[in-house]
Amino acid sequence: MQTRKTYTLEDAIKKAEHYCAYQERCHKEVREKLKTWHMIPEAIDVIMVHLLTENFLNEARFAEAYVRGKLRIKKWGRRRLTMELQRKEIHKTTIKMALSKIDTDEYLDIFNTLAEKKADSIQGSNVYKNKKKLIDYLLYRGWESHLVYDKANMLF
Repeated sequence: MQTRKTYTLEDAIKKAEHYCAYQERCHKEVREKLKTWHMIPEAIDVIMVHLLTENFLNEARFAEAYVRGKLRIKKWGRRRLTMELQRKEIHKTTIKMALSKIDTDEYLDIFNTLAEKKADSIQGSNVYKNKKKLIDYLLYRGWESHLVYDKANMLF
């Protein structure tokens, strides 16, 4: 029979501090991690309060880092970023604040580069099918529809 590892409150706090210091985390991720460590709900609450008071957890900081990273690395648009942050149970005002920190010029540069690169890679002789592939690709990545349709009409 396999015994599961248990942690004292102090051990769990240290481990949770390390978990949060390694990279920005949202409250939901930390709660789920604590549950996987088989912590009781009362202990989870104590640990969460400790992490918040010691500034290991900060939803606004997490949202800004998340938006910056996913925009630059995965090339996601505002709609996809909003949806993913909502999935992580981030408050609407925090999401709006994080999205407002996006530099408009950088945002449009990323969009244009992505759209042109994808348009160049699309093979096929049917212009309408090619345009649809580009539109579907960009919409899936969460770019705003007015940007997507304008760009698709420009490229095809």
